[in-house]
This record gives sequence, structure tokens and C-alpha cells, in this order.
Amino acid sequence: MYKSILFPTDGSEITAKAVQTAIGMARMTGGELNVLAVKEPFPYSAISEMQPVPPQEFFDAQERVASARVTAVTDAAAAAGVRSVGHTVEALHPWEAILDHAKTQNCDLIVMASHGRRGMSALLLGSETQKVLTHSTLPVLVVRV
Repeated sequence: MYKSILFPTDGSEITAKAVQTAIGMARMTGGELNVLAVKEPFPYSAISEMQPVPPQEFFDAQERVASARVTAVTDAAAAAGVRSVGHTVEALHPWEAILDHAKTQNCDLIVMASHGRRGMSALLLGSETQKVLTHSTLPVLVVRV
């Protein structure tokens, strides 16, 4: 069945609600939970002397936040007796990083959360989940919260 399940986390409330579904799927299939947090790239500007935060401080802060998000999920998985591994990556478009990571880690399922917006709000707001669904060749389990 599913041996490597990718669970991307952004630390949001809706993602936190989907954690137990991802852990449950991994436990049920005997698979491993592959947890991913995507970091924002440094917002370089044309006027490099005007940066509000030095690049290294920005990178360090991004890594601390992303690592804490991954740790929260891997700790929950460990408490449930599920094997997990965590990663952080930097990317401009999280959905692309999610799909790339799923491929490089040989994941066979992606579990993501969604608000389940419809109509104009979904069109205007978009979502990383929708983009993953549109472009993924892997099965994607969407947890509506």
C-alpha cells in the first residue's frame, strides 16, 4: 500500500487539523511519514543596501520556523508509534517543492489540508493544495477542515 506518505506543513491551523489523518494513514499502512516544510527565499531587491534584515539572519529565522513546524509533526508521529523523517527546503513556489520532494523521496501518497473553498473565493485565493492536485501524478488525499 502506501509506504512513504508526504505531509507538507506550513504550521497553519488547518494543517494541524490534518496531522492526525496523515499519521493515521501511515499507521494503518505501516508506512513512514515524510514531513516537509517549505521556506521562503530571501526577498532580494535591486537596492541591496536597503535590506531590512541581513540575508543570513533571514535564512536562520526561516530555518528555525520551518524546523519547528517539522518537529511538531514528527513528535506527534513518534507519540503515535509512526516512523517519520523531516525535511526543510527553500522554494519560491511551495507546490513545486512539494511535488519535487515527493519524487526525490519516492513518496507514494501526499496528504494535505484544504479549507474547501468554492467559487470566486477559491479562484481568487487559490491554494497550494489545489496546485498540487492539478500537477501531481501521485495520489493526493485532501483533508477538508
